[in-house]
Amino acid sequence: MEQQKLPNVTISLVLGIISFACCCLSSGLGGIIMSGIAFFLLRKDEQKYQSNPEIYTNYSQLKTAKIIAIIGLVLGVITLIWTIIQINQMGGIDGYMEKVNEMLEQYGIEQ
Repeated sequence: MEQQKLPNVTISLVLGIISFACCCLSSGLGGIIMSGIAFFLLRKDEQKYQSNPEIYTNYSQLKTAKIIAIIGLVLGVITLIWTIIQINQMGGIDGYMEKVNEMLEQYGIEQ
């Protein structure tokens, strides 16, 4: 039988890498979402591989994508927890919004 590649491994790898940037740019939520999607796709491919391992060639790439998705998920969770702690230290959402407005006024940015 002809060797095949698992279909979702490459996109899962890309999503895992994108989750690194998203966890920094979206207070952790983007990283968590991207890693979650990557895990969902990887689980489907892992089930395909387990059912017939002889015909698939890129299982090592699947393991790499899983590790990258785990790192992205951990970074996203840490960033989200840090953001929640920072908002609480500023006095909740209202205090946070006051700080944002002060910074906007300080730099002369109109709302």
